[in-house]
Amino acid sequence: MAEQIVAAAKAQGLWIAVAESLTGGALCQRLVLVPGASEVLLGAVVAYQDQIKSSLLGVSRSLIANQTAVDAEVAAQMASGVRDKFAEAQGLATSKLIGIATTGLAGPATVSGKEPGEVFIALCSQAGTRVYQEQFTGSREEIIEATVARALEILGEDLGL
Repeated sequence: MAEQIVAAAKAQGLWIAVAESLTGGALCQRLVLVPGASEVLLGAVVAYQDQIKSSLLGVSRSLIANQTAVDAEVAAQMASGVRDKFAEAQGLATSKLIGIATTGLAGPATVSGKEPGEVFIALCSQAGTRVYQEQFTGSREEIIEATVARALEILGEDLGL
């Protein structure tokens, strides 16, 4: 799927920026492994800690304090924030950029009432911001892998694949 995403983004003249929390860079890595990824991938922010989500991506501190980082609106703000920051840094119109973000809980323990496997993936593009809520099962590694696979699926769908 990553190969198709890179090809489709290139054909459409689009760029991709990634904001990751629970996936810790795995989503970006999957794209980077594709030859020619540098023609569409601007980069990624691994915002594992809440402070980084706020300071680098513009996620509301009060939102995280009230809802935790395992939240649909946090994912939306991460996707929008990475899109805006990378567009500004590259001097690109935001209409030429897709921001995608992952946040959630990979486990193994429940945190602040959130169960392992609760995941939010947000995509911010010219068509607006959409958030997908998922509930994955399995080990920490399996939840991360399932999140990456679903994020690629969502990115592919946005690109018309």
